[in-house]
Amino acid sequence: MNHLKKALGSVAVGTALAGSLFSCKPANKAEASLTKKKNRPNVLFIMTDDHAYQAIGAYGSKINKTPNLDRLANEGMRFDKAYVTNSICGPSRAVVLTGKYSHMNGKLDNRIPFDGSQQTFPKLFQKAGYQTAIVGKWHLYSEPTGFDYWNILPGQGEYYNPDFIEMGERKRLTGYCTDLTTDIALEWLDKKRDSGKPFMMMLHHKAPHRSWQPAERHLNLYDDQKIPEPETLFEDYKKRGGASAISEMSIVDHMRDGHDLKLEKKHASSSGNKWHDNSLERLRKRMNEAQRKAWENAYGPKNEAYAKANLKGEALLKWKYQRYIKDYLRCIASVDENIGRVLEYLEKKGQLDNTLIIYTSDQGFYLGEHGWFDKRFMYEESFRTPLLIRYPKLVKPGSVSKEMCMNLDFAPTMLDIAGLDIPWDVQGESMKPLLANAGVVPDSVEWRNSMYYHYYEFPGSHNVSRHYGVSDGKFKLIRFYKGAVSWELYDLENDPKEMKNLYNDPAYAKHISRLKKELKRLQIKYKDPASVGVPAKG
Repeated sequence: MNHLKKALGSVAVGTALAGSLFSCKPANKAEASLTKKKNRPNVLFIMTDDHAYQAIGAYGSKINKTPNLDRLANEGMRFDKAYVTNSICGPSRAVVLTGKYSHMNGKLDNRIPFDGSQQTFPKLFQKAGYQTAIVGKWHLYSEPTGFDYWNILPGQGEYYNPDFIEMGERKRLTGYCTDLTTDIALEWLDKKRDSGKPFMMMLHHKAPHRSWQPAERHLNLYDDQKIPEPETLFEDYKKRGGASAISEMSIVDHMRDGHDLKLEKKHASSSGNKWHDNSLERLRKRMNEAQRKAWENAYGPKNEAYAKANLKGEALLKWKYQRYIKDYLRCIASVDENIGRVLEYLEKKGQLDNTLIIYTSDQGFYLGEHGWFDKRFMYEESFRTPLLIRYPKLVKPGSVSKEMCMNLDFAPTMLDIAGLDIPWDVQGESMKPLLANAGVVPDSVEWRNSMYYHYYEFPGSHNVSRHYGVSDGKFKLIRFYKGAVSWELYDLENDPKEMKNLYNDPAYAKHISRLKKELKRLQIKYKDPASVGVPAKG
């Protein structure tokens, strides 16, 4: 019982008392001197929403090109084993801000507001004399704290003519969200900040989040192409487990005709799904005349062709996949273009090489793998996230790291490179040794050889069962404890697509026993109440 109270108490520590526990140790003289130098690095943290690593050229994408993101990889470091602690938007953002797991920072799922009174890495940069800003998607249902300037999208935000909340004042802007987010960021960098101080900016794009509404200039991009289908598009989950079977993220069964597929009511899906949203009507009301005309010209003829085809079965799934993936990639095209704008600005101002640039997503995403869209599961496509870091003063161009890292590590890494102290209770590790050593762990540094994951939002959107798990890069053990209760084990080397659950195979008993011990060790290390059999409520 004492162990139970201690574990549950850690949750309170991570929320109500987080502010006091996160206070920094006094900086030593060398660090204090460093923070006074005028050439302290700027920090630009760029995060998109739901950008799968499979859709980045530098990661070997076969479905699109991303020249500006590839530039970051070519001039910096690409991480091939970057993962998240909880694959869902809001909680991932809270982990980035705090350097702590969801049960410690209190943001277990998308529905719980983030407690902005706790300490975050922007507050530490602010205290050290940096000018701090966040522009774009926030999605934490509380007012940003620790920023000298903030201009955020309310909730999920809109792609066309979005509202922004600038320092508490809500305004509607005309244009496309990805472009406008970049405009606001560049305006602050160029005109609104004190150029005598270094900056720490979080630049958060809505794209390519659902419902994947492309910019006018990209509405017909990929029209003349057939995007390659993933090998597992038609998976039936018979070799996997019950959690996959009861989830609701199937492209063919769970995409909404209007919201996701841009079909009019008269084109109601031949899959038998009922028309149940007015997304297109709301979108039209938000658009101006030119935008509406461009939209109708692009989707009208394609929707008419779809209606005439009267597709069924595999043909219907193939059509829906093409509609989904093309719109998704069109949104990414805008992201890549706008990252190019930011790089061009920093280069023009002579600040590019003095700016630590981190590009990532709040998690991975399914691009038709297993027949899915969305994220949430601990399977690779959503567990893994893209991570590119450019900082030529430290990072060898074109280097690649295959060491395990997590979004838990972003905050301590930024603090460390800026010469700031890392609070003692941050649960992540600084990746600076990896960045300084061509992506390899130096002999003098102890690094993780396994990763812990915990997802909470059930019951909820997409019906993904609550689960936690451990991965050592070779095997992955997952415990679904609410919903479709079960265990799953995957051999990642021989079954990288995670198609066959091996948990009940006696030949793998030793691996299961070893991973269960490692799971318990990590739960205790990270003070997860699940270590005493009581997963956090939420």
